Amino acid sequence: MKKSPLKIDFEALWQEGMHDWQGNMPERMRNDELEEAFWAQSMQKKRLMETDAHAIPIYERIQKYIPKNASCIEIGPGWGNYTFPLRKDVSKLTLVDGSASVIQYLKQFFTDDKAVQFIHKKWEEVNLSPHDIVIGVNCFYRIYEMNDALKKMNALAKKRAIIGLTTGPIQPHYTLLDEKFGYKIKYPRRDYIEIVNMLYQLGIYADCEMIKLERIYRYKNYDALYEAQSKKILDDSFEMEHVKQSLKGFITEEDSEILYRHTFYAAIISWEPVNLYDEKKF
Repeated sequence: MKKSPLKIDFEALWQEGMHDWQGNMPERMRNDELEEAFWAQSMQKKRLMETDAHAIPIYERIQKYIPKNASCIEIGPGWGNYTFPLRKDVSKLTLVDGSASVIQYLKQFFTDDKAVQFIHKKWEEVNLSPHDIVIGVNCFYRIYEMNDALKKMNALAKKRAIIGLTTGPIQPHYTLLDEKFGYKIKYPRRDYIEIVNMLYQLGIYADCEMIKLERIYRYKNYDALYEAQSKKILDDSFEMEHVKQSLKGFITEEDSEILYRHTFYAAIISWEPVNLYDEKKF
């Protein structure tokens, strides 16, 4: 790691943020079988080629960094939010995922496509030759040694490395519950800015672009709304009336549904690969 005027250890902050609010490492973070069970269940619920709506504007921004006829490594493709559009834009696509369920789900869409390769391994464990582009979106949540993960991206990207991360702010009624009623709130514990600063401390001056997005939560009744939108309160007990008051200014009724619109952002962090003194091990 290069010498940096920033004295904060941002990797340590990232690692601290992997722990819950009681200081414990959640079981899913360290139990591969539990993580696999999560993805197996998620894939069973997915309709074929169903992707998240907010992935569309995110990929539109990423797309400008994808040169024609590029080879690409995608880290943690999940259910293919970026895999499907990437395949249209690149000549070779290597998918790396630690979940067998993810690999099995995606394989069915590329059975006759020789340009798509599947690697069932964690990013920390994989051994690959360099590709033009290395990309990972919302896939780093279980990676503890984040500096090494970033250095590996840098070493394996011949033209550009790209990271996408959705970020805050938290739903605004939680801020009211905190500031007006004094509740402890489960605020996000890790964020894109730690990655930007880790890269900086490694000697990588990355670009970072923010995309404004909107998520709409839909509910059939108010009880469902109140239950769903109180789950980030950390206090053992709370007044439901306070939840109702905090939500008042943020909800609308449309077509027999209750809607809660939440503005959030995505950070697109990218850089041209640089020579790092200790990247040979990758």
